[in-house]
Amino acid sequence: MVLLFFSSAIFANNYVYTKEISLKKDEQKKILVKYDSREKLFKFSWTLYINGGLVMHRSYDKIVAQNILYLNGKNQSFKLELVTRGANYYEPPYVLVKFKEFNAQKNEAVFQLFLHDKNSEIKWKFLKNR
Repeated sequence: MVLLFFSSAIFANNYVYTKEISLKKDEQKKILVKYDSREKLFKFSWTLYINGGLVMHRSYDKIVAQNILYLNGKNQSFKLELVTRGANYYEPPYVLVKFKEFNAQKNEAVFQLFLHDKNSEIKWKFLKNR
């Protein structure tokens, strides 16, 4: 039991920032990611919730992808590396987006965002939807 407590505390300390976000169907969240002299845009939204699966669309630095996330099981989150791996980045900064809950009455999905940034290089700004 003690080992479980310490391992969860260590795991939690790997993230320098966490945020919870609620999104309605087709509502897009935009986050401006800044590091060095670069700025990149991270966007994500969801389009369908059926049979316990949430269909997600995301793009980062003009690379588009789709995920299906579930509340229970292994596919509850996706990891997005924010900086290209290279000689300086053995363990690059990343964001982990976790599907936390779905509110059927409001037709909203709730997500948790976890930023892992060991060297405190990433600055991010949550942009307003227009």
